[in-house]
Amino acid sequence: MSLVSMLKGKGPSGFGYGSTAEEVAATLALQGKTILLTGCSSGLGFEVMRVLASRGAHVIGTARTLEKASAAAAAVQGHVTSLACELSDPASVRACAQAIKQKGVRLDAIIGNAGLMALPKLELAHGYEMQFFANHIGHFILINALLGALADDGRVVMLSSSAHERAPKEAIQFDNLSGEKGYSPFSAYAQSKMANLLFTKELARRFAGTRKTANAVHPGVINTNLFRHIKIPRFITAIAEALALKNVGQGAATECYLAVHPAAAGVSGKYFADCNEAKSRPDANDPALSAKLWDVSEKIVAQL
Repeated sequence: MSLVSMLKGKGPSGFGYGSTAEEVAATLALQGKTILLTGCSSGLGFEVMRVLASRGAHVIGTARTLEKASAAAAAVQGHVTSLACELSDPASVRACAQAIKQKGVRLDAIIGNAGLMALPKLELAHGYEMQFFANHIGHFILINALLGALADDGRVVMLSSSAHERAPKEAIQFDNLSGEKGYSPFSAYAQSKMANLLFTKELARRFAGTRKTANAVHPGVINTNLFRHIKIPRFITAIAEALALKNVGQGAATECYLAVHPAAAGVSGKYFADCNEAKSRPDANDPALSAKLWDVSEKIVAQL
């Protein structure tokens, strides 16, 4: 347990910084629930899949390849279906969505968990900066394709990050979505997390008048494979883990809370951290900005 976990108390939800996904789901019976999860092969996604499946949910777990998704599924107990979904490849994303629709399942929740972080060099996907494309556009295609399969009270949970606060001044550099006018690894990541947050806000507005919900999550800082492109000396990581970093179980808690906990039913358009509502950067709540991102994303997708 980190020092921060010991010092921070629980919030209004009854959970807090140190709460784990196991604790969030401990009293829940999820038989009959079907949950789609991206990025199930490692880190937070694997833990979310493990915990939700252990409580009886049918988890459709996706990873960049079917082999990775299947290997992860074989390592957990419960009802898990494996699918490939390479978020930087629209054909793979659309094939994944089509496979789910052909199964005829009703989705009680969609958890957009997968993501890339701080690629050291500019990489492009279909002419767009890779982190923006995989983290945002890939999920934009997948989730929109599956809205018809979402239950009447279905929930969409998007993994954002407190890193969104370090997105560019204009939030989204619409004139530099390729990154070719200037690229910074962490700034590009932060922009993609702002995009995840803005997408969630706009989706929640579009859900208005229904029982469907959409919320965004800051999971905390966890030493997972997401950090594979960031070279941090091991002794510094060890100190950080002791003082502040969450473990994977704690990092997965807020995703699980918003996806399945009864207390989160009806909550929509919010940004959560530590299983409680948190404060985001002010412009993340700008309806005009989120609507513009949605329109631009639709135009990008139409050309793919």
